[in-house]
Order: sequence, then C-alpha cells, then structure tokens
Amino acid sequence: MFRALNTPQLWIVTLSAAGILMVTMGARQSLGLFLAPLNASTGLGVASISLAMAIGQFIWGAAQPLAGALADRFGPGRVLLGGLVLLALGSALTPFMDSTWGLIISLGLFSAIGSGAGSFSVLFGAATNRLPLEARGAASGVINAGGSFGQFIFAPILQKLIQAIGWMGAMWSLAAVVLAALPLVRNVAKPYDHGHKTAHAGEQGLWRSVKEAMADRSYLLLHAGFFTCGFHIAFLVTHLPGEVNLCGLPPSVASWSLAIIGLANIFGSLFAGACVARYRSKYVLFWMYGSRAVMIAIYLVSPRTDLTFYIFAAGLGFTWLATVPPTAAIVGKLFGVRYLGTLFGLTLLSHQIGGFLGAWLGGLSITRFGDFSWMWYADMALAGLAALVNLPIREAPVALKPQAA
Repeated sequence: MFRALNTPQLWIVTLSAAGILMVTMGARQSLGLFLAPLNASTGLGVASISLAMAIGQFIWGAAQPLAGALADRFGPGRVLLGGLVLLALGSALTPFMDSTWGLIISLGLFSAIGSGAGSFSVLFGAATNRLPLEARGAASGVINAGGSFGQFIFAPILQKLIQAIGWMGAMWSLAAVVLAALPLVRNVAKPYDHGHKTAHAGEQGLWRSVKEAMADRSYLLLHAGFFTCGFHIAFLVTHLPGEVNLCGLPPSVASWSLAIIGLANIFGSLFAGACVARYRSKYVLFWMYGSRAVMIAIYLVSPRTDLTFYIFAAGLGFTWLATVPPTAAIVGKLFGVRYLGTLFGLTLLSHQIGGFLGAWLGGLSITRFGDFSWMWYADMALAGLAALVNLPIREAPVALKPQAA
C-alpha cells in the first residue's frame, strides 16, 4: 500500500501531518486519566468535570468545519499554528482552574478548539490537496495511524507523570510537548504541485458546496453513522478509567488499556487505508461498526479482569479511529477534495455531538445509577444501527447543479 508514496516529498507531507495528529489526538484522548485527580484536587464532582470534558468533545467537533473552512480559504499553516498554541495554553491553564466554569474555559474551549484546529479536517484537507490521487488512500492510513500512535504513547506516559509529579506537572509537561510540534506545520502547509487538477468542488463556492452536501442523502447517512462513532469513543476515553475502578482494578489497567487501543488502531488505520483503495468504503464502515456491537456484547458477559480489558481494548482499538479514512474517502468521492476540510469537518461535528452525549451521559449514569450498565447497552445498540445506516450510501460523485447565470 505504500508504493504510492514514492517520493521523499510525499513522505514528508504525510509523516508531518501524522506527527501533528499524534500530538493533538494523544493529548485529547488521554484526558480521561485526569478526571479522578482533578476531582480529588478540586472536589467539583465527577458529573461537573464530565460536563466540562463533554463540552470539550462538542467544541472539538464544532471547531472542525470552521477550522477546515479557514484552511480551505486561507491555507492550513496559520490554522495549525494557532491550534497548537491554543491547545498548549489550555493545558497550561487547567491546573489554575478550581471551578466548573474554569475547566469549561481551559478544557472545554481552549484545549478543544486548539486540538480541533490541529486535527483531522485540516490535516486531511491539507495533505489531500498536496498529494496525487493514487497516494491519498495510503497517506490517510498513515496520518490516521499517527493519531493512534499518540494515544499509545501518551496514555502510559501521562499516567506515570501523574503518579510521579502530580496531575498539574503532567498538564504542564503536556503543554510543552504540544509546543514542540510547531516546526512540523511548515512541512504540511508548504504548497506541493502534484500536477493534478482539484476535483469539481473547486469550481464552485464554499457555501454552495456545503448547501448541496447537506441536501445529499448519502452524506447525511454518513453523518448518522459517525455520530455513533463519536458517542462510543468519547464515552470510553472519558469513563474507561472509572469503569476500571468500579471493577476494583488499579489505574494502570486503564492507562494500558487506552495505550493498547492506540496501538491496535495503528494497525487498524493502516488496514483501513489499504481497504479504502480496494473496497467500497461503506462496506468497510459496516463491518467496523458491526464488530463494535459484537465486542461490547462479549465484554458484558466476560469476567472483569485486567486481561479482559486488554483483549477488549485490542479488539475495539482495531476500529477505533480507523473509521476516519473510509469516511473521509466517501466525502471526497461525493464532492471532490477542494473543500474536503470543510465538508469532512461537518461530519466530524456530527461525530462530536455524539461525543458530547457519550461523555456527559456517562457522567450522569455513574452519578445516578452507580455504574455504566445502561451506557454499555446504548453503545451496543447504536453501533449496530451505525453499521446498518452505511449500507444505503452511494459512493458515486454527486452531479452538481449548474450555477445560475
């Protein structure tokens, strides 16, 4: 699958985008490790802290189409630089916040907007517009794997830092790592002439593209499936440490489970990138979402041991963010790549509306019922529905209406 990335320039663009995503996703996907220390330090309660993190899930998604639109209009360089600085600022300010509103500002706004501006919509759009058509599938898998690798290395390292220097020191260390990624932006933002014309979406205005996309049935079905993906991921990222604690297992099981999810998704992302080039993306998504429903059902009837969590993490991790390459591929097939940052950003907004509900309802569930049983059942049902709604999706390019004279 890597033969298409046949020049140093293609690898530089792809690996730089993967490196930025490694940092932004590694930081974002490890925030659940801070929930218990934050609660112990501030006494705000799990529900209040979950609300701040849930708002962050939604804002991360809301930032995607806006950041994508800015990148499509003005170029990705400034957007990525601003995002990384804002993410670092949010991490650095969090230790000074001792109220729910303070955490909403630092984690729910600054960190979420920053990580959103340095995430999938901008990076996929920037890379896709700088790569030849035959290299895009392989590149999407590698870039996506970068985000998974970030989760794999960030989760155990941050857990160790929390234990060694406290959660505040871990947050400040995280801010420093984010700033260290700034030099990579130049490689992603630098124009690259690959000799291909942009797809038909480049011939029309941004808002006309958005309007026609929102009227397309296949695009809306894609949103519905991605909504479930966000619900599932945000629930687990935020509350897996709490689930581990309920089972009487040490915190290291949670951090290693998150790391295993990231490791497994490296291989899942590369596999998804290869599948995008060979199979219809809607069938790839069907099997991914369907497998999640099956794995949750198996988890619910299994003994709660550390091995169970590790196997569960490996199984779910294979499809964790591997849904991103086929989802982005469908958007590109339908509408071209000129405004991919914006249009894929809107699908990520749907993803994070689900993410908001997954994080917030998980906090309400543990507060009201004392466990996450109802959340697991809802997650399993939604995964099954997500598999089914992808089947009617049409992957042929949309025939755009001619503009009025």
